[in-house]
Amino acid sequence: MPSTNNERTAVVLGLSAVLLWSTVATAFKLTLAQFSPIQMLLVASIVSAFTLLLICGYQGKLNQIVPIFKANPKFFLLLGLINPFGYYLILFKAYELLPASQAQPLNYSWAITLTLMAAIFLGQKIRRQDWVACGLGYFGVLIIATKGDLLGLHFESPLGVILALLSTLLWASYWILNTKNKSDPIIVVLLGFLISLPFSLFAAWHEGHAWSHINWQGWLAVSYVGLFEMGITFVLWLSALKLTQNTARISNFIFLSPFISLILLSQIIGETIYPSTIIGLVFILIGLMIQQIKFKRHRSTSTTRSG
Repeated sequence: MPSTNNERTAVVLGLSAVLLWSTVATAFKLTLAQFSPIQMLLVASIVSAFTLLLICGYQGKLNQIVPIFKANPKFFLLLGLINPFGYYLILFKAYELLPASQAQPLNYSWAITLTLMAAIFLGQKIRRQDWVACGLGYFGVLIIATKGDLLGLHFESPLGVILALLSTLLWASYWILNTKNKSDPIIVVLLGFLISLPFSLFAAWHEGHAWSHINWQGWLAVSYVGLFEMGITFVLWLSALKLTQNTARISNFIFLSPFISLILLSQIIGETIYPSTIIGLVFILIGLMIQQIKFKRHRSTSTTRSG
């Protein structure tokens, strides 16, 4: 049956996206060994923009880019400044200051941040389970940030922790702004990269860091980030969600990503994975899972009802 084939394809695409996203924390650290965060943002954005242009060309969407931008240029300018420019610049700086095994789980709390911001800016009701999820999630954040020293509240890099959490605010803001945007999501992401490029170029020029010391491994690593953190993986994920009839099942694949990422960081980069990181991550993921639970009111003889 076609629907069965679609589900199989959706699972393959969803798992592929998750596996690729699981590698980017390692790629971030390898890239930052040779690039500054601003240099990394510029090159990765160029790679991603070029990749998304090719994808839009293949899908026959190139003629939609300019009309979509002209329909609301100020909106797309704001989106581009938030993501990729602000979001990735701050995220890359957080990865530069923190071990990736800490920065990645901290950034993973963005979905909990989104719940709070949606209540403030969109007027969405926060359910009781959302408050529980937020409490668990940010308790997990505190465990990771202090390496389990909850009483001493000692942070290895306070600025790194602040930047990692600030990145969640920017990412959540980006999705809140997108809630009423009905344009093709791939084109929206592409426009963000195209708009942000002049700002990234100016920032890299103003920073004035040399480029001559970067070897081929560095260029390969930053190209990988542009392809698989910012480009192709996003398209794979959107395609999986479009094909599936069970969005929750595909969405749950994302919970695999942080654990695979920690394994890769340990084996490839040689980072020490602290028990506090695992414990804190578990709290964050439990919070995210609680958020996804839909409680239904079942009628039974034990419930109060009229008649």
